[in-house]
Amino acid sequence: MASEPVEEEYISDIGPPDFREMLPPVIKKNYGKWKYHEVLKPGVLVHVAESGDKVYTVRAGEPRLMSTQSIRQICELADKYCDGYIRFTTRNNIEFLLTDESKIDDLIKEVEELGYPVGGTWDATKAKYSLSNIVHTQGWIHCHTPAIDASGVVKSIMDALFDHFKNMDLPGLCRISLACCLNMCGAVHASDISLVGVHRTPPVPDDDAIRRTCEIPSTVSGCPTGALRPDMKRKTIIVDESKCMYCGNCYTMCPGMPCFDPENGGVAILAGGKISDARAPARLSKVIVPWLPNNPPRWPEVVDVIKAILETWAA
Repeated sequence: MASEPVEEEYISDIGPPDFREMLPPVIKKNYGKWKYHEVLKPGVLVHVAESGDKVYTVRAGEPRLMSTQSIRQICELADKYCDGYIRFTTRNNIEFLLTDESKIDDLIKEVEELGYPVGGTWDATKAKYSLSNIVHTQGWIHCHTPAIDASGVVKSIMDALFDHFKNMDLPGLCRISLACCLNMCGAVHASDISLVGVHRTPPVPDDDAIRRTCEIPSTVSGCPTGALRPDMKRKTIIVDESKCMYCGNCYTMCPGMPCFDPENGGVAILAGGKISDARAPARLSKVIVPWLPNNPPRWPEVVDVIKAILETWAA
């Protein structure tokens, strides 16, 4: 007689792995029992536990988008110096976690040979701060509604501000963020200095593409300001330019509503944003430069303004 099949419990979603499985042993051992930390030099920190154990952190800036080859190179350094432990921060930095202080200088040398600058730290007890790395959205490489690029603009700005990342020479924390369009998937509007790509012209309906690829009622209802209305006789869409706020949501709904204009699209600069409520309430950034030209590949006008703002504040 055949045995009855045993039904195994089906798990549809196990969720993310437990973060504790990925902690270095010294951090797992001293979790929640840290006594203090110090900044040894720009880009290098030490955390000291109540037990006397020490963890050294070497922070290096990296681009937001990386190739698998670059990630493998970084992981090889982590295997060589950090027993395989590494972390990536939300502001596009790499942090190597070591327990052997004697390996720090050799690690820094190899990291910088790969092209990643070590820095981006600060010491509030001495009022010495580095510029943190810039966070940004997708830009031309992936986003479908960008008014500007993201990676290219950030690269150009950081090239001009590179010394402020390497050295702790600023009077306070300063965070710079960039969004390539007004949808701001990077939520940059609460940063110290913000760059936002802005469209300044309404979408131009491509009647043939709308007829072939778009669902007109869904596209019309997707406009947040009611700037679209259907033209059922011609089977297309009409734009009320007086109501359009250039968000590009109609292009998300319908490929026949392109909103790109290389002459009129540009960059707005905002400043004064703050996320935390420490010492003062959180607040949104305010526009200080409403428009600068979209001028690749180095965006000189944008770079000059950002550099002037930062260095005037730091003086």
